[in-house]
Amino acid sequence: MGGILQFVKRNIGSAVIPLWVFILFLPFTGIGAALRMALTAGFLILLWNMAKRKVPGSFRASLRSAIAGPAERLSPFLSHARSGWAQVLLVLFLLLLPLFLSDYFRDVMTLTCMYIVLALGLNIVVGQAGLLNLGYVAFYAIGAYTYAILSTAFGISFWPGLALGAFCAAVFAALLGWPTLKLRGDYFAIVTLGLGEITRIVLNNWDKLTGGPNGISNIGRPVIAGHTFQTTLDFYYLILFIVILAVFSMNRLIRSRIGRAWIAIREDEVAAEAMGIDTFRLKLLAFVIGSAWAGLTGVFFAAKMAFVSPESFTFFESVMILCMVVLGGMGSVPGIILGALLLITLPEVFRDLQDYRMLAFGIALVLMMIFRPQGLLGTVKAGTR
Repeated sequence: MGGILQFVKRNIGSAVIPLWVFILFLPFTGIGAALRMALTAGFLILLWNMAKRKVPGSFRASLRSAIAGPAERLSPFLSHARSGWAQVLLVLFLLLLPLFLSDYFRDVMTLTCMYIVLALGLNIVVGQAGLLNLGYVAFYAIGAYTYAILSTAFGISFWPGLALGAFCAAVFAALLGWPTLKLRGDYFAIVTLGLGEITRIVLNNWDKLTGGPNGISNIGRPVIAGHTFQTTLDFYYLILFIVILAVFSMNRLIRSRIGRAWIAIREDEVAAEAMGIDTFRLKLLAFVIGSAWAGLTGVFFAAKMAFVSPESFTFFESVMILCMVVLGGMGSVPGIILGALLLITLPEVFRDLQDYRMLAFGIALVLMMIFRPQGLLGTVKAGTR
């Protein structure tokens, strides 16, 4: 009897996962297909458990050392490659790739780059300073509507509108953050959630200024030396330049004294304040900078679409951007880029399976929280496993 109880205790976790898979797939695929998926998951878990038991610890240790040895010898070369010609080759690849793609895939790449910039901006707020912002899309909307109004009502062109959209988003962030950043944790998240919904409702009801549900159309396109941006290739190269600028800026900012202070605030705000860090000022700075990047991306979105409406700035957009940060790894710039690629590019490529995209998205997030809570390219904190 004791042996049976020990067996049940060891394998109860393995039994929960197939049951969970069966419950998730049942409403979408029916009993037969859901049962097959659950049995497949159970079989894979069984193989994994058998492999763990059969591989001796000494073999695992020798295998780990065999892998770590070459990795340590190659690490100087890899670090040099990351900072040198590898980045140049990557940029050249991104410049040449759309020339061989259709307009549809160019548009997908443009959309992915937009979300990379948005996620990098949110990463400053959430990943660096540790502020849970659930209304990030509000600043994206403020930037888009700022340029839309300036373009249609005052005839202001794209390039000054780009700066003004980022500036207006930053000002709104400062006005909101000044009274609310003294709140912590869930309280601040609730405030930002309310901000996102209030912004959408205002845009939807202020007919004289925002056009209400009809939105604003005939927004001006970017113009360089007499050339008006019209094609998907034009807008892809523009947003690629903005992505490169954002990645360069974020890397420099994260490695600066301000970036290290943000990390200290994220890890333990009380300890950071005790060490002399002005936590309120630095949290406000993170909130303003992240919002400015959202506003800048909003201006690009308005110029590309030549039309904006409140339906483009829902709460789900904030959730998607936040998931990119969590999935890729908070505080990791390459992780943010990977998260945007996984959540934007892959669903578009597999559009034929769109009925199951959200199901796969939910499963991926749950698995991430279980097996790699620090994100795909995030770093493990000291003292954790």
